[in-house]
Formats: sequence, C-alpha cells, structure tokens
Amino acid sequence: MTPIRIALIDDHTVLRSGVQALLEHQEDMVVVGEAANGTDGLEMVQREQPDVVLMDLSLPGLNGIGVTRRIREAGCKARVLALTMHEDQRHVRQILEAGATGYVSKRAADTELVDAIRAVHRGEVFLHPSVARSVLEGYLGTQPKPDPEERATPSDRELEVLTLLAFGHTNQEVAEKLFISVKTVETHKARLVEKMGFRSRADLVRYALDRGLLQDL
Repeated sequence: MTPIRIALIDDHTVLRSGVQALLEHQEDMVVVGEAANGTDGLEMVQREQPDVVLMDLSLPGLNGIGVTRRIREAGCKARVLALTMHEDQRHVRQILEAGATGYVSKRAADTELVDAIRAVHRGEVFLHPSVARSVLEGYLGTQPKPDPEERATPSDRELEVLTLLAFGHTNQEVAEKLFISVKTVETHKARLVEKMGFRSRADLVRYALDRGLLQDL
C-alpha cells in the first residue's frame, strides 16, 4: 500500500510534533514535510507535492486561507484539511471557498483526525461534527431560497461535474474521471453558474450537502 503523504503547516511546534508522532504510527501515512508559517508552507507543498495538507488557519504572514487558495491556483493536487481552533461559520466558509475539502477542530480526538485524513484522501468532504451542523444551517440560512419550481435543475452530466467539484477536484481531475475534456468541464461549470447561480466552491458544497450528494460517492 502506498502511504498517504502528509504535510503539516502550523506555527505551534508542540502541536506539529504531537500530530507527526500520531501519524507516523499509522501504517498508511507518512509525514513528508512541515512548516511554521504560510510562506514556507506553500513552498514546501509545491516542492513535496503531498497528498494531504493539514493546515492551520492562523499562521504568521500568509494565513491558512491564503495558502489554501494559492495551492489551488498553483494546480497542486494536494487536498487541504483545515486543522484549527476556529469553529465559527465564517472561517469554515472562507476555507471551503478557498479550496479546502475538510475541516477538523483541534479539540477532535486522535482517531477523528486520522479518519478525516483518510476521508479527504479518498476524495470526500469532511466536516467535523463540532462545526458541521451549525455551519451548514447557518450558511444555508444566509442564502436566498428560491421556489424549487422556479429554480433550474442540473442535467445528469452537470450534476456529476457539480458533485466532483464540490469534493474539491480540479477541472483536470474532473475531466479525467468523467473522460471528457477540460474545456467541456468549464462549459458545464459556466452553465451551472447561469442556471443555478453558483459563484463559489462553497455554493457547490452547500448545494451538494443539502441534497446528500457528498454521501453517495
């Protein structure tokens, strides 16, 4: 079995040491790098190309949301799992919009963190129970709720594209999974924007969570 390659970005040395010790005891995981600030973390991710990045949000200089956004913009395939003390809706929404596919509280149990890493590595979206319900309800509550009869319905193919994008896949990865071109993926995204009004990854995640799509893959 090829181990999951993990990078740690957190400014607390003790926490990094503890998490690294935990992960090194997992047969299917290996830590390939660590950093104490956002700039060094971004460079490390681009250099090591890990499978999963454990990302704190409060980092010196470039914060975790900025690092996550730049990881996505750089085309890195690493999946970002936020590991933070922040549990409010605003921070969760911001990191999801930046491209993260998971969110775990630092209060979580060791087993929950390990499960979260495996989940995002499989391509799933993971929200720790301490934030999932309040964040989802709060975020849905801030969005307009059009009459279902008036809102357009995605086609089957658009729904496939939407779900994969909500999981955090890049356009290239969606194209490879569905055996279509990147240009076709972009066309489907444009239609989703026009038909559904999606403007960000958080909109995709909200729609997919609301309809149970992220539990089906």
